[in-house]
Amino acid sequence: MSTTQSDRLRELLEPLVVSQGLDLEEIAVDSVGRKRVLRVVVDSDTGADLDQIADVSRELSAKLDATDAMGEGEYTLEVGTPGAERQLTEHRHYLRAVDRLVRFQLAEGGELVARILDVDDTGLDLEVPGVKGRKATGRRLGFAEIDKARVQVEFNRKDKKDMTEEEEA
Repeated sequence: MSTTQSDRLRELLEPLVVSQGLDLEEIAVDSVGRKRVLRVVVDSDTGADLDQIADVSRELSAKLDATDAMGEGEYTLEVGTPGAERQLTEHRHYLRAVDRLVRFQLAEGGELVARILDVDDTGLDLEVPGVKGRKATGRRLGFAEIDKARVQVEFNRKDKKDMTEEEEA
């Protein structure tokens, strides 16, 4: 997708997404055979439920049908959320990932897996899990030290409300 088409689509669709209380995270046009697929990714601080996704999808579809932003050819509109293992690229993404386990690719090389405890304007306070029975340790990581960051799926994590005082300590 050309930058101008991407910019044009973002300019056209973002006000509609924002009016629904959501953030426009990503727009992508992909070719699938002879058809095109317009993928729109939305999110918010509290997440997006199916009703919100359906509402914004109808709004975007109507707006796109009323313009020539997608050209004359046939296309399919897909509206969704970033998913469980989303990449963190914006400050708001890190805020939404507080208390989540994240895999960081460090700018200096190497990798770090840690839980985000707090986010401010300059970086993150992390909890690095202990290895082989050792206690977790704290670490500060500045945004400039991060090359890439991706949320990790945790299948066996207990919520704090489900933990006993002994397990929490």
